[in-house]
Amino acid sequence: MSRYLTRDRVAIAAAVVVPLAGAAILLPWRSSWPNTNVALLLVAAVVAVAAGGNRVAGALAAVSAAVWFDFFFTVPYERFSIAHSSDVTTFALLFAVGVAVSQLAARARRLKRVTVEDAGYLARITGSASMTQTGSADAVIQHVRQELTVLLDLRECRFEYGMLIGHPARLEADGRVLTRHGYYPVDEAGLPKDELELRTFNNGQYCGRFMMRPNPGARPSLRARLVAVTLADLAGHSVGATTPAPT
Repeated sequence: MSRYLTRDRVAIAAAVVVPLAGAAILLPWRSSWPNTNVALLLVAAVVAVAAGGNRVAGALAAVSAAVWFDFFFTVPYERFSIAHSSDVTTFALLFAVGVAVSQLAARARRLKRVTVEDAGYLARITGSASMTQTGSADAVIQHVRQELTVLLDLRECRFEYGMLIGHPARLEADGRVLTRHGYYPVDEAGLPKDELELRTFNNGQYCGRFMMRPNPGARPSLRARLVAVTLADLAGHSVGATTPAPT
């Protein structure tokens, strides 16, 4: 979490500084370059910020680029005003294109991240499924336990055979977490601090459960939680019907 916050702060700072630096570099050619060329280069600076930051940083970079274009490259110079209608048009286009391109760059980066995550999730599922064909039930359980520890950011994870005891929070098949007081807002608050269970079944019959204790601040995505449920199902099929179903 702190890593992403630091990255966002850097992106916001870059959104302010990079267009200003780009404008300063282009300033010596102010009298010889048409303003449309300057605007295109400032758009490139906006794209560079958006590619490494987030949507907010990209939009702020577009605003910054438009402001410094007005300040340095439109008459009267070094004032926040524009005298020529053509410069007004260029300013408006710079801002509009900068915002649009920054949002597209942020969306492309998000889609790439989702694709990489989904490929990793698929690899976890296929690897676990393959183990159920060759490994013992204990080996599959240990493998799934390790996968759950990484997927859900757990401090502890163990498997319990036998009857259900107690009423801990439960990770449901749809990825939601059910507590005594209703569904827990995992996406906003993270996983509950106390221990929670993930039950395993074989042909609808209860086999056992993974008992999990999250790290403080653990907030796995819904996709990660659904993958965890799938892995638990694979473990259940490997264990088989070893305990009676709960009443």
